[in-house]
Amino acid sequence: MPAPRRISFLITELDHGGAERALVRIATGLDRSLWQPQVISLNDRGPLTETLEAADIPVTAIGAGRVRSPRGLWRATVGLARCLKEQQPVVLQTFLFHANIAGRLAAKRAGVPVVVSGIRVAEKRGRWRLTLDRRTDHLVNRHVCVSQSVADFSISESGLPESKVVVIPNGVDVERFATAEPADLSQFGVPKEATTILSVGRLDEQKNPLGLLNSFASIADRHPRAHLLFVGHGPDEAALQTAIAEQHLESRVHLAGWQADVPGLMKACDLFVLASKWEGMPNVLLEAGAAGIPIVSTRVEGAEEIITSGESGVLVGISQQDELANSISDCLSDPQSAQLRASRLQGVIREQFTWDSVVESYSKLYASLLG
Repeated sequence: MPAPRRISFLITELDHGGAERALVRIATGLDRSLWQPQVISLNDRGPLTETLEAADIPVTAIGAGRVRSPRGLWRATVGLARCLKEQQPVVLQTFLFHANIAGRLAAKRAGVPVVVSGIRVAEKRGRWRLTLDRRTDHLVNRHVCVSQSVADFSISESGLPESKVVVIPNGVDVERFATAEPADLSQFGVPKEATTILSVGRLDEQKNPLGLLNSFASIADRHPRAHLLFVGHGPDEAALQTAIAEQHLESRVHLAGWQADVPGLMKACDLFVLASKWEGMPNVLLEAGAAGIPIVSTRVEGAEEIITSGESGVLVGISQQDELANSISDCLSDPQSAQLRASRLQGVIREQFTWDSVVESYSKLYASLLG
């Protein structure tokens, strides 16, 4: 039997983000009789390193810090090329923009035969990112997009060749979320009799926490038992705290920061809301769906590939605060209908978004590219 083939996974850092957790599930899920995975972080080792090493997957940290400039990107590329020459993988799988660019440049220098790029979001923060993606496309064998929406965006806006773009969605550990014990929300100041709306994600422009706050503020009087719980950190945290105080909602809106027990929080809350302006394939929607909590989400990339609006959740226009507020209000007013939609979505998630099927799709892709 031939020896397992070496595959290196590269990501910007190993924090508790959606892309990082997806990398861990894919790397640890691969058949070790076929593949010998190893992981590289452009930054430091990060909290997910322990999980990888417990699965006998070696982790190398380049220590390039947060790559924010062309000079920083070049330094990361030089260090990464040395690392790849030592590891000698037959496949390099990259995730997230800076790792995608540094990885394909370093792979060229190190002679890695197959490069697969992971595109996990429809990037709308700057055209220069799309331009750089297009200009380095010749160094990539395949671009894996997490949703058809991201694939369409990458072809139409980034100019990537359709022949190189494939779609493999995210997965979710359904049982972990479906069987979780509800968390105690009183630790965050939420009263036991409250009806709780949950938001999980980075507090920045993409996730639109200020927009969600404004939507909640407009319906708070109509639903005096409703509370809003934000889970996550980010650059908009101070502005969010200021806005909460200005709207006199300190007793109704709670900032929990980063929390490890997301499954328990979802099981303890009554409604999950995603107010993002852009996404890829939102992991939190898969997780909330697996937990069986009703969902209201904006029509961001990937959302319509998970939720059928009116049947398994509610989808609203992006940045439409009034529509978002009214949909939240409707769900709070008719919790039975909201829960029926949630039950339907849980069945869909259980059938279509397992990690086993995701890992198998990646493995087949790598094998096909190697011949």
